Amino acid sequence: MLTGGETSDYQAVPALLAMPVGKPRLMLADKGYDGDEDRHSLLLKGVMPVIPPKATRRTPAACNFRQYQDRNRIERMFNRLKQARRIATRYDKTAKSFLAFLCLAASRMWLKDIVNRA
Repeated sequence: MLTGGETSDYQAVPALLAMPVGKPRLMLADKGYDGDEDRHSLLLKGVMPVIPPKATRRTPAACNFRQYQDRNRIERMFNRLKQARRIATRYDKTAKSFLAFLCLAASRMWLKDIVNRA
């Protein structure tokens, strides 16, 4: 799912959950997504929220920090993609061309990994 640069990712959660893909078991998210409404909607859909509680929360919700560590791998992947200046600066004007360049950058990144492993 691609959202605008000025749009909060938090607003995309309902649309993301409505996408017709395989049913996810977990949703890894940072503290910005720690809201009772989102947690409840995830649980109703059978998705376990793995979201650390905010420090200001009166009753902290449980979080499996071992599973939360997997989020770091995702963050590192996005950091590697953003090494392409065109992606980091959102040079492309249309979502279609931005997504196409994202695919090219990801392919280049994965090909480098495959070649380096061989």
